[in-house]
Amino acid sequence: MSDSVLQPVTSFPALGALPLARATSDRRCESRAQEDWLDSLRAAERTRYLVMIGGRARVLDGELVLMPAADLPEGGTEIYLGFDGSTEIVLHSFEQTPAAWAAPGSADELHPGQWLGLRDVAAGLGARDAGLFVEAVAIANWNHATNFCAGCGGPLTLRASGWVKFCAAEGREHFPRTDPAIIVAITDDADRLLLGANKAWGGTRFSTLAGFVDPGESLEAAVIREVAEESGVIVKNPRYMGSQPWPFPRSLMLGFTAIATGTELFPDGEEIIDLRWFTREELADAVRTGEIGVPAGVSIASALIENWFGGVLPQPEHLEN
Repeated sequence: MSDSVLQPVTSFPALGALPLARATSDRRCESRAQEDWLDSLRAAERTRYLVMIGGRARVLDGELVLMPAADLPEGGTEIYLGFDGSTEIVLHSFEQTPAAWAAPGSADELHPGQWLGLRDVAAGLGARDAGLFVEAVAIANWNHATNFCAGCGGPLTLRASGWVKFCAAEGREHFPRTDPAIIVAITDDADRLLLGANKAWGGTRFSTLAGFVDPGESLEAAVIREVAEESGVIVKNPRYMGSQPWPFPRSLMLGFTAIATGTELFPDGEEIIDLRWFTREELADAVRTGEIGVPAGVSIASALIENWFGGVLPQPEHLEN
């Protein structure tokens, strides 16, 4: 067994090291394909388990809590995550709180406030833990949602340490899927930024425009099509800025900038209900006064907006209770 570990990525596109795009653990793709890999790890002293319940993991002092096999609750889906140079790490995932931890004195009661979601803590985690958490959420979402063969409807069984599901009736393997989506910071000739309000957000939260890539479509073509559909604006010169996984449930967000050829706006009215051009001063004032909200935290939309703005946007002067 090799004790190699992946070196941290040191070269990034323009957006830099995005919070959910950091990873240092070796996923050991060849080893995890071995039929007895997970069983062998259970007996290994250096193996530790990340327990995740409904997408939440226990975080203490800015680090994921990893447990030995002897302390695990029964049940759960086990999936190999990786090797960090000294420890083999396996996911032990539940959709709902296991019975052993649901009673009074449960894990939640014993450790109040420590069971947190990826979006709550990713920015504050180190590279290893951020990479492990986003990997765990993504592969758990697929595993918990993929139980039957898409061809015959028959049951699926786990293979390759949780990374493949097999249909015995058809002899067919099912692999995790990732849906690519583009997200775009659009500027005009005056270097104003275009932001839109999604209907689902209530009309006061503005963000960059985004959408899924169609089958048989390039990323650049998806940028042009999605922007035109949502805003009526035709853009040119799509430029790749960076990417990060967004496992809610299985997206890969690919960030771009693009230049508008015109400034007239036609929100589609179904998804986007308002569109506005902002100068830097206008956006800062609108955010500061609470007139609008913008993405924050680990989203790539926040990174795109702040890259154009040239720094961190001001905080609202009055926060709602």
